[in-house]
Parts: sequence; C-alpha cells; structure tokens
Amino acid sequence: GDGCGHTLLTPYSGTLSSKNYPGTYPNHTACRWRLHAPPGTSLLLAFGDVDLEPSERCAHSSLLLADPQADTTYGPFCRNAVPTAPLLVTNSSAMTVLFNSTSHRSGRGILLSYATSQHPGRGEHPPGMQRHPPPLPDPPLATCFSVYCPAGCKDIDGDIWGNPSQGYRDTSVLCKAAVHAGVIADELGGQVTLAREKGITLYESAFANGLHSKRGSLSEKRLIFHKACHLPLTACGDVLEVATFNASSWWLEVDALGQDRAWVAERAALGTAGHSWAAEPGSDSTWLELDLGARRNITGIITKGSSEQYDYYVTSYRVSSSRDGKNWRPYRGSSGQEDKVFEGNADSYGEVSNAFIPPIVARYIR
Repeated sequence: GDGCGHTLLTPYSGTLSSKNYPGTYPNHTACRWRLHAPPGTSLLLAFGDVDLEPSERCAHSSLLLADPQADTTYGPFCRNAVPTAPLLVTNSSAMTVLFNSTSHRSGRGILLSYATSQHPGRGEHPPGMQRHPPPLPDPPLATCFSVYCPAGCKDIDGDIWGNPSQGYRDTSVLCKAAVHAGVIADELGGQVTLAREKGITLYESAFANGLHSKRGSLSEKRLIFHKACHLPLTACGDVLEVATFNASSWWLEVDALGQDRAWVAERAALGTAGHSWAAEPGSDSTWLELDLGARRNITGIITKGSSEQYDYYVTSYRVSSSRDGKNWRPYRGSSGQEDKVFEGNADSYGEVSNAFIPPIVARYIR
C-alpha cells in the first residue's frame, strides 16, 4: 500500500514502519503487511513506536493486528490507545498488520519489529529498536549480556558513534551498531553478544558494512561486540597473511621524467607505503587475486585507496572464492540469491570494512 515505509520481512525476524517514519506519516494512506513464521513457531511482536494522531476509537489513524489462525484482533491503536505492553507474545505463526491514516496534523507513525519463538532470548526486545530507547541493563563492567536483533535494523532512525575495533558509545542504537560491527547481517538479524566496558575519551568514526558511524565524545561506558562471550574481541580479527598476489593486469606508469613505476599486484597489501596496485588503464573485467597459502576462514575485508600522487580508489566490488584456484564461486551473502555488491571507498585515504556473513572458507579470493 501507499502507507508502507521501510520494510524488511524474513521468515524469522523483520522490521516494518509507516511511510516517512520518523517524520510525519502522509494523509489518506494504507498499508497491509502479512507476517508468516515457519510452522511450529509463534510470532513475537515488539512495538518500537506507535505515535498516531489521537481520535475517538482511533478513527483518524490506526494500527490493527489480526491473527487469522485464532480469529483474534489487537487494537486499534493510536496515541490515546497505545498497546498495554511493548511486547506482544502470540501463539500464532501468522499475523496481518494493518495501518491506515485519514486527514491528520501530527504523528511519527509506527515502527514494529518481530521475531519467532525459536530464537534464543525469547521476550527480549532490543533496546536499539525503540525510538527513545530505555537505558540498557547495567551489568558489571566487562560482563557479557545478550539481546536479539531482528532483520532490518540498518535503516532505522538513530545514530551510532565509534567503530568495531574500539567499541561504540553506549548511547548508540544498539542493533544498528551490531550491523556496523559486522556481527550480524541486516538481512537476517540474530542474537548479539556484547559487554559494557569503561568508556573512552573519543570514539572515532568509520564506514563499515554500508553504514557511517559518527565521531563521538566521552561517555561513561562503551559497547564491545563479541563473536562469542568467552572469546576476546580480537579472536576473529587476526590479519591473514597473503602468500601471493596476482591480478588480471597492472599499470606500468611512465612519469613526466620518463621514469617507470609499476603498479603491480604485490603492492595491493594494506599498509604498503607509496603507490598501490592498479589495473592497466582501459582494461575490462579487472580483478585482484589473493592466495592465502592454505584454506582459511575469512570473516571480512578492509579496503583503502591510493593517495600516492593520484586520488585512486574502488567504489564497489564483488568477491569470488576458490579452494583450488580453478573453480570460482561468487559470494552471495546471507540472501543467497544474487552476487553481493560491496560498497567500497569514497576517498583515497579512508579504510572501509565489510564483513562476510557467513564467512568464506577458501584459499583463494578475488
């Protein structure tokens, strides 16, 4: 319908909102979402925000939930008839969500998320999904705790401060920060394990997994994401050694003084002083290949441009992998439908991180 906003629906979790959320929703619109969980599971619905103009029996704008299996309805809801609890635990694997608006003057609209009963952390609503999130539980410093983040957190309203290596300011939108950190894929969501540790003076910004974080000032505590609670933060962050670099072509530059400079594949290693690798100008279907020497578990990639004399960088790329160097498989991410296009750099000096969820197990990467 014409009243639908940001929506990401999967069989196990998802996020949905009215059009223009968190701005004022339009007049005279309607939207219908049909949620279907796998058989044998039940839906948990979390009301992140219900801000619809008040009216008698919610006649001007309303949110209504219908359970077709039990022939039960919940609502209608609006600003003067809000849900009695932030979490609705159903006994149904299907639900229809209806949003309607007539002429009105104000209201942010609606933001809902859902998960299924088969996920751990049943009943835990991720604080980052709420427009005005309540304080997180205050466990002892460096003690792990866990929340469940539904799919679709990447595009919800709210800011994040910090980066995966140093952690995030504790006022960041939690589930959005989890996508930025690469611990969950936005298309799937998932359980997030993290710790609250002592804060730091400055939280540096970063671009990672399609999200920009902000540069933030001192906070008392910070959020540190973990792959597993018993593992240190760096357990999956070791840099893999590259045995050999190869490329489809390379550029032999002849400068103004007639001197040669080779932009060969070996110069592609991150942190190499001077110029980087560059393909031969005008060449098509260019690729860079990394031989890791043995089959490894690859959880992500960091790219950077070459600011040496030229402002060169790659704006987007695809990834393929091989176990024998002959048969190549394109990386399709968690969706598995199309080759994943990674968002690369916007300048020649900043580093950009992208996570592989699920990881790649291979010897060769292109």
